[in-house]
Amino acid sequence: MTITRNALAEAEWRERAHRHEARVDALVADHLRRRREGVRHPVEDFLFTYYNLKPSQLRRWHPGAGTALLGQGARVRLDERFYTEADGAVVLDAGAFVDARPVLGFVERLLESVASRPAHLGCFGLHEWAMVYRTTEVRHGQVPLRLGHAGTDRVVESHRVQCSHFDAYRFFTEPARPLNTLRPTRETQSDLDQPGCLHANMDLYKWAYKLAPAVPSELVVDCFELSKDIRVLDMRASPYDLADWGYPPVRIETAEGKAEYMAAQSAFAERGADLRERLLRVCRELRDA
Repeated sequence: MTITRNALAEAEWRERAHRHEARVDALVADHLRRRREGVRHPVEDFLFTYYNLKPSQLRRWHPGAGTALLGQGARVRLDERFYTEADGAVVLDAGAFVDARPVLGFVERLLESVASRPAHLGCFGLHEWAMVYRTTEVRHGQVPLRLGHAGTDRVVESHRVQCSHFDAYRFFTEPARPLNTLRPTRETQSDLDQPGCLHANMDLYKWAYKLAPAVPSELVVDCFELSKDIRVLDMRASPYDLADWGYPPVRIETAEGKAEYMAAQSAFAERGADLRERLLRVCRELRDA
């Protein structure tokens, strides 16, 4: 079964693919250079390690479900999974995609649940602090702690830790877990994720690429850019001293730092809401196909 809303002439879809490739090339150039040189980056590597889409896969353009590609050049897509021919054009086989991707239902339910809730601000990124609480084993050993171990522990102990996102909470140290007001699990993710959470908004990128090629590649990259921007705030507000890497700290242990964090968090929530709705439209169209 196919969904066809519009058809693109060959010149038009080739131009869209070219623009997409150039956009991705600019976004991943520094990462690829560092990878060739064997240089690790404490902020940007996360986008290619925790999120496991390869730069080459991000660069591959897909029109998304409902867009037919015209012209002889489109026929090479027929060698790719989920593409089929319909009325002389190449289009995504939505039925085959839905049958092969049971994760679609989970993603739609999660996105709808998050979209239905107000954004809760004021967690102040303490999940990163809880990940190094009362331990000498840190994820970024090449980067010092801005306040040292004792100072970092005092920040955690002097705040209300209220992380709702399971994939952040699961990296808490054992001493930090009882300090959290919630006990997130994978099973309760749809109940607890909320639109103010930095990681819930970063994960829009994960859900977008997990639903590729049904999601238009432009939307996948929009989600990647949001995730990239959020990652910078996440690490600037973390206990790590990243000044030598060009990232001034957001000092969440101060009133000024809290205000700065919440303002950025609110802006990201707005960006995330738009992308979440765009992803939901794709999910609903696929479900109704």
